[in-house]
Amino acid sequence: MDMNQPIGATPLDGKLDGLVGRPIDRVDGRLKVTGRAPYAYETRDLKNPAYGFIVEAAIAKGRIRSLDTGAAKRAPGVLLVMTHETVPEQGEKKEQVWPQLQGPEIRFHGQPIAFVVAESFEQARAAAALVRADYDAQTPDASLRAAQATAHEPKAAQTPPDSKLGDFEGAFAAAPVTLDVEYTTPVQIHAQMEPHATIASWETGPDGDRLVLYTANQMLNRGQSSLAQVLKLKPENVRLVSHYIGGGFGSKLQPQPEATLAALASKTLKRPVKVALTRQQEFHVATHRTDTIQRIRLGADETGRLTAIAHESWSATALGDAFFETSANVTRSLYAGANRLTRHRLANLNVPIASAMRAPGEAVGQLAFECAMDELAERLKIDPIALRIRNEPEQDPEKQVPYSTRQLVACMEEGAKRFGWDKRAAAGTARDGRWRVGLGMSAAARLNPLMPSQASVRLNPDGTLTVRMAMTDIGTGTYTILAQIAGEMMGLPVERIRVEIGDTAYPKAAGSGGSFGAASAGSALYVACDNLRQALLRSAGMNPDGAVFSEGRALSGNRSETLASLAGAEGIEATGEIKPGAMKEKFSQYSYGAHFAEVGVDADTGEIRLRRMLGVFTGGRILNLKTARSQAIGGMTFGIGAALMEAAETDTRFGSFVNHDLAEYHVPVHADVPAIDAVFLPELDDKANPLKSKGLGELGICGAGAALANAVHNATGLRIRDYPLTLDKVLGGWAEQEGRAQRRT
Repeated sequence: MDMNQPIGATPLDGKLDGLVGRPIDRVDGRLKVTGRAPYAYETRDLKNPAYGFIVEAAIAKGRIRSLDTGAAKRAPGVLLVMTHETVPEQGEKKEQVWPQLQGPEIRFHGQPIAFVVAESFEQARAAAALVRADYDAQTPDASLRAAQATAHEPKAAQTPPDSKLGDFEGAFAAAPVTLDVEYTTPVQIHAQMEPHATIASWETGPDGDRLVLYTANQMLNRGQSSLAQVLKLKPENVRLVSHYIGGGFGSKLQPQPEATLAALASKTLKRPVKVALTRQQEFHVATHRTDTIQRIRLGADETGRLTAIAHESWSATALGDAFFETSANVTRSLYAGANRLTRHRLANLNVPIASAMRAPGEAVGQLAFECAMDELAERLKIDPIALRIRNEPEQDPEKQVPYSTRQLVACMEEGAKRFGWDKRAAAGTARDGRWRVGLGMSAAARLNPLMPSQASVRLNPDGTLTVRMAMTDIGTGTYTILAQIAGEMMGLPVERIRVEIGDTAYPKAAGSGGSFGAASAGSALYVACDNLRQALLRSAGMNPDGAVFSEGRALSGNRSETLASLAGAEGIEATGEIKPGAMKEKFSQYSYGAHFAEVGVDADTGEIRLRRMLGVFTGGRILNLKTARSQAIGGMTFGIGAALMEAAETDTRFGSFVNHDLAEYHVPVHADVPAIDAVFLPELDDKANPLKSKGLGELGICGAGAALANAVHNATGLRIRDYPLTLDKVLGGWAEQEGRAQRRT
């Protein structure tokens, strides 16, 4: 099925008390809490594995002069020490899957330079510490600020890096009220619960080489294709299995070096090889969110109507890589304004590879842009919500097509009412004892893509249903919502649905990423179930018009048959497929929301404490209210970290992240997250997909940090444009305020 036209009435529309939308518990929850849902490293399907450990480069730029592996090879239990001199031949890089150990050149700190395999993990780690590398080191280029002037225009990804509409420069020069500000965001680390891990088994048979990898990966078919090219195998001879994943946040969109190295070592040893990154290795060997420099210029008339909008962003990645942070993309559709300019520039540096991290582009772009909107509101002496409503567009201002749905204003108004926005005081005036108190808000918007996906369903002779696809569950609740969709379509309770996902042996699926997973995989399943319904009715000679599937039966006219009887002795199977179509081009498709935050700032220490937070969202049909709320507040918690604490500090002398563990790279913990809530407004989007749903996994982070930053400004009168907002910046801002006051007197 191609999405070429709006979706009419569906079997999901008529069941107000149906499974879809209900806040049922996760169907895999019991497996997880009892330890029977193994992650990749815990898989026992491959017997007698050896253990691998990566040796990282200690410099960021230069060349290996010599590599002494003698002591490592002689260490107890060691089976293999693989270097650039002994690694098997590999193919070309594909996307962000790179051949490993490709020579003596060092391009970033932490680059794998050797791989040690032994009988146990402890033996491999101990032997890895015996590898001695001597380098001809050079001073690395590791500063985005230093490279800003020479950054280049990146290659187009899904969208062009630059856009222009009207005459921005002329309109900005003529605007009676202008704003020209720069915001910076730091490197951020995914810090997912499960580290990257793989167990690889390379087998050589009469029909060629075959590879099976139990691996932590979000998009299995994409990883299958990329690894096949690097390992010089046919894609069909590479099988990726990833039944349960302990979070990814984008770090597992592509296989990381440990997967390639495990596969190569397995090929050499003719034995399964098992490897997991340590938490410290996660910071350099795996990917991260790049830092950004963002310049925002806004021009408006005296009433607050935007006449000029410009958003320029600079980001960095490793040498030879093409990823850039699309920080300005969301600005292209968010608010009205005739004269517009967006621009992205990329610096290739001696830093580890940057890649997608939860809500790439929108997350950091709205950290800057939504604060700039508040700054403009202050200059205009207009309420921040009123300014945004005043610039509500009638259609997508750059694509110049209608929105499929857009309830941004409704989200802001509902949130304002629930949060008590009318009680917001002037900046720097509200106090609660020693705490300065402030309220802030931000809009939220996240692109809603649809990706090609396939699914198969089989009605078994006992009346149970088996669902299969190469979809993944990264902790978001995929198993559960797929069971709900299939259950409602076929009139079965979730206990009668078996969901089998996480294996490239199953039909191809989009995987988990970009907030497209549930809608894409769920839509393919919807089509498969619809095809199965039709096949069952046809085989029984029943009229499909007005047919109802309920309580394990198919009802049409005056006939009622059990699904078990319709399945027959052999069972019956159907497949389904979804593809994006004309709706993608004819309509601008986003999920929307509004964040509200109240903070307290200690008047003596500058410590910032979140007091309460609310998100109001629209995401089309909500597939499971419980998992949807969990995703939303999880994203909001991500926003708390981005606003107040998360930063991987780069030592530009050495090109390394100095706080490369969870003791010093701070993420929010329970004490940082007090009263937080997320609510959803009713919505169906018939242009999005057959489910009429939209993505939610990343919407919660979009704009969340900006709401906190705006609240800090309201509490203190300070505008901190360098994230995260730490107490030293608050104290420094107050010192500047006092200095200016003294100079005036």
